[in-house]
Amino acid sequence: MSLDPACFRGNGSVVVFLISTHRGMADFIEQRLEEIRSRNLYRQLKLVGGEQDATVVLDGREVVNLSSNNYLGLANHPALKEAAREALDRYGCGSGASRLISGNMTAHEELEQRLARFKGTEAALVFNSGYQANVGIIATLVEKDDVVLSDQLNHASIIDGCRLSRAAVSVYRHCDMDHLESLLKAAPARARKLIATESVFSMDGDIAPLAELVELAERHGAMVMVDEAHATGVRGHDGAGVVAELGLRDRVLVQMGTLGKALGAFGAYVAGSARLKELLINRARSFIFTTSLPPVVLAMAGAAVDLVKREPERRCALRHNTDKLRNGLGRLGYTVGGSTQIIPVMVGEEQPCMELAARLLESGFYVQGIRPPTVPPGTSRLRATIMATHTNEQLDHALEAFARAGENLPVQTDADPPRTSATTRTQVG
Repeated sequence: MSLDPACFRGNGSVVVFLISTHRGMADFIEQRLEEIRSRNLYRQLKLVGGEQDATVVLDGREVVNLSSNNYLGLANHPALKEAAREALDRYGCGSGASRLISGNMTAHEELEQRLARFKGTEAALVFNSGYQANVGIIATLVEKDDVVLSDQLNHASIIDGCRLSRAAVSVYRHCDMDHLESLLKAAPARARKLIATESVFSMDGDIAPLAELVELAERHGAMVMVDEAHATGVRGHDGAGVVAELGLRDRVLVQMGTLGKALGAFGAYVAGSARLKELLINRARSFIFTTSLPPVVLAMAGAAVDLVKREPERRCALRHNTDKLRNGLGRLGYTVGGSTQIIPVMVGEEQPCMELAARLLESGFYVQGIRPPTVPPGTSRLRATIMATHTNEQLDHALEAFARAGENLPVQTDADPPRTSATTRTQVG
């Protein structure tokens, strides 16, 4: 912003104050950036050219992509492209308004009906992103004097939803049902209680013990919210997620999932009862106060849901590829976690983690290093994510690259003590 000196003629102290304030803000920004760099936490955007696939052009160079949530390889599928073209011809580009004004279009309701059938629920509601969905759900269901019981390793969107709800937050140790039960017993008797968990955890790749969790919730009168972002399209007989896989559809109040990971599109959904949908439409601020998703995106998501149900071989290929890479990394001596398509390769400290990622990238394999605050201190890791469309040859070469890249680096091995739950993420404050 430029200032016209004529506006301040005769009042030099104002000009001096504004210049001083501007410099102070610039110094503050530089200091914060330097602090981030000094802690090995500095992040930069990488540019992907062309389509999202098993290989991508990253900063001008073709590499094998082991960092994508495009688990089934649908992000560039011809059926999604065709659905987008048809929607563009039928509906045009944008939705023009929020859903409660004039942005509730046929495409929104068609997708919600399709998602409800897919999830086996009475209704579904589309949100603009998984972050907006989680923030909106939690702040709608609980408020001051209520209690949210949140898994130690829940996603940042759940953590922020807890903060914004103003409810008390009790964090239980990761997947520790004994600890969860003790917190349920300690909660005020009259408080409304909500247990929030991911089904497949985004950074650890393990699965929550949902059957036991639901039993505890029923015993103690708590609501259950399950984030199926990394399970949608991947888990269960028809890809509907872990809740469906375990036969818990009628016992979980809220199922949330995303459209931009295994489904290859964008956005998120909430699946549950018609009354839940009605309440969210009326109270979820992240739904009410935003322009709705464009019809093109909704059409792509609908086509993806159909593909997931029609082509179970994609899930089979994903499982095969996951087992191949996980077992191979274990034979190389790496400590790997999880039981899903998300494979955390544990390193420990930030600097060797990012050095390992850099060495792999030099060899033509993009595996993102994950550091605090995304994960607890001392648990930095490479987050290797698998796609159904990776070839055996690509994964064989990836294992060869891992063998070379780990030489002379202080990387956590199976002989080291586990560190995965040393410190909780910051969930309150």
